[in-house]
Amino acid sequence: MPGSDEGPGAGQAPGAGAAGDAGAAGRRTDVGPKAVRKARPRKGETRLGMVRRARRINRELAEVYHYAHPELDFESPFQLLVATVLSAQTTDLRVNQTTPALFAAYPGPEDMAAADPERLEALIRPTGFFRNKAKSLIGLSTALRDRFGGEVPDSLEDLVSLPGVGRKTAFVVLGNAFGRPGLTVDTHFGRLVRRWKLTGQTDPERVEAEIAEIIPKSEWTDFSHRTIFHGRRICHSRRPACGVCPIAELCPAYGEGETDPEKAKKLLKYEMGGQPGQRLKPPPDYPGRAAPPLGTP
Repeated sequence: MPGSDEGPGAGQAPGAGAAGDAGAAGRRTDVGPKAVRKARPRKGETRLGMVRRARRINRELAEVYHYAHPELDFESPFQLLVATVLSAQTTDLRVNQTTPALFAAYPGPEDMAAADPERLEALIRPTGFFRNKAKSLIGLSTALRDRFGGEVPDSLEDLVSLPGVGRKTAFVVLGNAFGRPGLTVDTHFGRLVRRWKLTGQTDPERVEAEIAEIIPKSEWTDFSHRTIFHGRRICHSRRPACGVCPIAELCPAYGEGETDPEKAKKLLKYEMGGQPGQRLKPPPDYPGRAAPPLGTP
């Protein structure tokens, strides 16, 4: 989730990468979360109260993850589209370690449309489900070549008409390659907005529709990045690090995870935990270390 390298990020649309540029002078420069206050109960919360809490969550996450960005390396809309298709059922790190050789072999849609399936499968094997993914990549590349002049379209309707491309993939591309706001409802996003009691829906399209009514449209792409970052780094599925969560006071689920601050610190991942991130080519403002290439010990 959705996730990509100069300026806001190479191949990344203005405003799609490091979040919260407005008011940058007052943004936090440290990576660690704020001191945690005890969560408040949410019983009897009104619709207006929930909307205000959701928007405050967004503001708080914008301070912590002011550098939030797509975690897929890309330098063009085509590269982002391919990388997002490959990211299904695997990590962005594994995709980023795989795509350098892939894009060296097939720089554009015309090249990938003419790819030998077995060679393509071999190149993307590390991402899993490589046969189905190879079929999708050849299919979408053929469609780009034959129907769109070799260019990735910038509309939702056209993107979802491509083989292997659903709404989630389309919104990743629209938001980060074309600067068009969209909510990326991946596993982390859906899990967190339900944990925050912002929706009770489980169907991604219904989740998208409900959150779209709560968060301003101009914030959709960045809210997606911030939420996914938080889910990967602090608010884990099985053992969230509640004791160091910067939005603990706003979270109805506070206490489901480790509440002791020292123990919770040990649960932090990626740059929050002092480990490499998922990108081999992170944006310049990324406060952590770049991920290692495939095969690095």
